[in-house]
Amino acid sequence: MHARDGRDGHFTLGGARLALFLGGALVTAAIFGAALQRYLTPILPTVQTVGWPLAGQPGRDTDFLRGNMNLLAAKVGALQAKLVSIDGLGQRVAKVAGVAYTDPELAKQLAVAQPEALIQPEATQVMDDLFTDHPPPSAASAEALGRQLDEIQARLAQQSDNLKLLDAALTKRSADQARMPTAMPITDYPYLSSSYGWRRNPVTGRTAMHEGLDFAAPPGTPILAASGGVVLEAKFQPGYGNMVEIDHGDGLITRYAHASSLMVKQGQLVDRGQQVARVGSSGRSTGPHLHFEVRLAGQPLDPRLFLGSQQHAPPAVAQAAATEPAAR
Repeated sequence: MHARDGRDGHFTLGGARLALFLGGALVTAAIFGAALQRYLTPILPTVQTVGWPLAGQPGRDTDFLRGNMNLLAAKVGALQAKLVSIDGLGQRVAKVAGVAYTDPELAKQLAVAQPEALIQPEATQVMDDLFTDHPPPSAASAEALGRQLDEIQARLAQQSDNLKLLDAALTKRSADQARMPTAMPITDYPYLSSSYGWRRNPVTGRTAMHEGLDFAAPPGTPILAASGGVVLEAKFQPGYGNMVEIDHGDGLITRYAHASSLMVKQGQLVDRGQQVARVGSSGRSTGPHLHFEVRLAGQPLDPRLFLGSQQHAPPAVAQAAATEPAAR
């Protein structure tokens, strides 16, 4: 193209120039195409593989479901084993405690050791599907297994509560037995000079009810608490002389009378076997001895119900303790 002497210019394109122009255009197109291919190549495989997981998704879902069902089955088995273990523990505890293990309520609760999940068709079908080549378990059967699992967990918690109640009952029984006045109040001279019941009173000469046991013993012999409790009284009482009265709870008390001296005070806590006084002959008494009483709700009981049978004092022992039979 030329513009000389103010004249309009025009193109003059010869053969050589045309070939050169076309060659440049081809080179430019080739470079652009190469760049475009380089850009698209990493993307195409990704696009092509996107459809593959989608096509295989049902199989992956089946594997996922089967894995979860395996976990549920394992958990059910663990819970069943725990139920059996607790059942065995309950039987052993009942045997040691001497409690019959056929109580209807306990038997009803302990029946969970064989949960219904083991015999229901839906749960059985689920277990079969897990370990065979059957089609994957249905949503309904999986839901049934889940319900059974929840039921076992609830029953397990209830059974644990029942065993806790059993433990509390046994603890209370143990405490009740511990506060029973079963320890001998005198250990060195465990012989009776007078028993519980109707007898001729050696002081008045009339027949009267003797409301306790008399243990003949030398003056100063330790008098021991038959069980633990709280001292209600520790003072001189007409007829009883120096007396200690101990409250063991639930209206059960013991009395230790005719002591020469008292070793405790009112309101003091005492333990089983603790010394509370010394044998004497204070009050209405004919000789040194311990008069021991057990009362429930104010009514006298035969102390031998708690202490067991006692031997009467041999003549030599009784004579050494007092010149006459001791009595209150």
